[in-house]
Amino acid sequence: MENVVVLIVGAGPAGLATAACLTQFSIPYAIVEREDCIASLWRKRAYDRLKLHLAKEFCKSFSGKSVLVIGSGNSGMEIAYDLATHGANTSIVIRSPIHVMTKELVRLGMTLAQHLPLNLVDNLLAMVTKFIFGDLSRHGIRMPKMGPMTLKSKTGRSAVIDVGTVGLIKRGIIQVQGSISKIMGNIVKFQSGDEITFDAIVFATGYKSTTNMWLKNGESMLNDIGLPTKEYPNHWKGENGLYCAGLARRGLAGIAADAKNIADDIKSMLGSMCG
Repeated sequence: MENVVVLIVGAGPAGLATAACLTQFSIPYAIVEREDCIASLWRKRAYDRLKLHLAKEFCKSFSGKSVLVIGSGNSGMEIAYDLATHGANTSIVIRSPIHVMTKELVRLGMTLAQHLPLNLVDNLLAMVTKFIFGDLSRHGIRMPKMGPMTLKSKTGRSAVIDVGTVGLIKRGIIQVQGSISKIMGNIVKFQSGDEITFDAIVFATGYKSTTNMWLKNGESMLNDIGLPTKEYPNHWKGENGLYCAGLARRGLAGIAADAKNIADDIKSMLGSMCG
């Protein structure tokens, strides 16, 4: 460890990307990881569709049972689809407005955004989305006021890529439920006043950063909930040699950008020290 210049905490995508960028500059580093493998969230805690991009029979430990999925991001929508197509009586809670798009539309939007203003791209995507999916508000799916590309740019929130879930919702195979007021065992009380009993409840509500639980004196970089205090794209650098990668909620592209910036900055710092 005497020759280690950089300590990377976490061997997930962000840690590995940073390590790769440091390697390009021949900067010695060490990675610490509490699990026994790299990318543990993908290897150990991912549902099959996320990990392998194909539907397996894992939903059959639910066939004939009543299942509620809480959360309508990509994970929640894909889990609901897999449950429904494997015989579960599936409901999903969609509380917040979401953009639903196809993979092809997302690619189109990202391509156009390199050449056109985001508001123009958003207007085009909105028209095509409505042509493909129709008016989804009647099925309990509301669109955000901010367009999909602008929303991603300002908040990091991605559009939901439909894998067939919307079609099942429109056909009534997947039931859309509103906000929850209370969960009492397997009984869920909704704000509408309805009470429904489920055999299983799946929480697809995301995760939060736990960095502040072990990092001390990181106030220069992270706020109380463990996210960067600075606005994107200047969020990745703190004080006293502290950096963060992948916390801007901008997916793998954001991770790659953070890793490159961090490695470049460390290289520059080392160069000035040697000089």
